[in-house]
Amino acid sequence: MPAVLLTGASRGIGRATTLRLARAGWTVWATVRSAADGQELAAEAGGAAVHPLQLEVTSDEQIAALDAALPERLDAIVNNAGIVVSGPLETLSATDLREQFDVNVVGAVALTNLVLPRLRASRGRIVFVSSLSGVISTPMTGAYNASKFALEAIADAWRLELRPWGIKVILVEPAMTDTDLWRKAPETLEAEAAEMSAEHRELYAEHLDGMRKTVPRMQKMAKPVDTVAAAIEKALTAARPRARYPVGTDVRVQAALSGVTPDRVKDAAFARLTGTPARKRG
Repeated sequence: MPAVLLTGASRGIGRATTLRLARAGWTVWATVRSAADGQELAAEAGGAAVHPLQLEVTSDEQIAALDAALPERLDAIVNNAGIVVSGPLETLSATDLREQFDVNVVGAVALTNLVLPRLRASRGRIVFVSSLSGVISTPMTGAYNASKFALEAIADAWRLELRPWGIKVILVEPAMTDTDLWRKAPETLEAEAAEMSAEHRELYAEHLDGMRKTVPRMQKMAKPVDTVAAAIEKALTAARPRARYPVGTDVRVQAALSGVTPDRVKDAAFARLTGTPARKRG
């Protein structure tokens, strides 16, 4: 059976992908945040081959220790673990930005480097779960966009660097997905607003109001997690995998249009979509 290391398997896309691959005959070494998450995942998998591994992707020590827990042969890694640090960039601290990149970018690269000798031996695959947010940047999510843009650049570079060993590097690019991130988006928005200074809440009041109206619309557009899991499985199993797998026709269309639409037109469209004011009132 082929073996894969998959991160961020506690819930959402990672959980759905773990179960899908295990039922398709893969042995999945799935990283989770807590022992309880691992027990729940293994129980749901039933008799399928799922091995939960407790891991904090920002810990160099835990990543190094993971080497001894993994099998000698590994056919792929799926870098799925990620967080969203949102809000106006002006309101984010250096600590906020470091956390965004440490989880979404630095941790993914460190884990991939750890298993590269195994992947070189198996001529395996590296899959990054990116996003439409790694192709198109929008207001109030700039830090998250930047982390996903970084993953896109890293994958492009690695695809060429690792080509001599037959290692395929692939990006899966979903948009809104029915996960806790989007289900809890209204509460998250209010929590972030509460953490702003009084000055910033006043400065960005219209932006926040715009997002309060936008989030419910976006929630209705969210796709089931299994559509993303299916794209990840295809990236792992296709005989000639593509460099990118946008998830859904809407994502493909938006990404294509972004490349040919003038910035001024895009800016106006995203401002309307997100309720971002063109000019500050008063």
